[in-house]
Amino acid sequence: MRYRARVSGPLLDRIDMHLDVPRISHEVLRKGSPQGEETSASIRSRVVGARNRALARSGKANAALTAKEVKQLCLLTEPGHKLLEQAMERFGLSHRAYHRILKLARTIADLAHSDSIEVPHLSEAIGYRKLDRSL
Repeated sequence: MRYRARVSGPLLDRIDMHLDVPRISHEVLRKGSPQGEETSASIRSRVVGARNRALARSGKANAALTAKEVKQLCLLTEPGHKLLEQAMERFGLSHRAYHRILKLARTIADLAHSDSIEVPHLSEAIGYRKLDRSL
C-alpha cells in the first residue's frame, strides 16, 4: 500500500510544481535509458536559453515576477483566460496558485521558444498543480 502524506493547502500554494515521479524499473536501471533520450547537456542548454529569455524580457527569472509584472508579462489569449478560469473554479485554486500557474506557463513558453503563452503551455502548467486540491 502506498502512503501519501497530506499537506495543507496554504503550504502547497507556495510550491510551484507538484508531480509524482514514477519508480524506475529494474530493467531500466540495469540496462540504462533508451537511445534517443535527451541528454543532461541538451536539457541544461534549453533551460539556460529559457532563463536568458526571461532575463532579457524582465531582468529577472519568471519565478521572481511580482503580481504587477505577471499581469504585464504573462498575457493570455481569450481561450487561455477561459481555461484558467475553469481550472480556478473547478479545483478551487487560490490567487497565489493563479499567479504561480501564470509564471510557470511563461517559463514553459520560454522553453518552447514562444513569445506568447499558448493554451498548451497553460495546460501543462495547470497539470503541474496536481497535488493542489487533489486535481
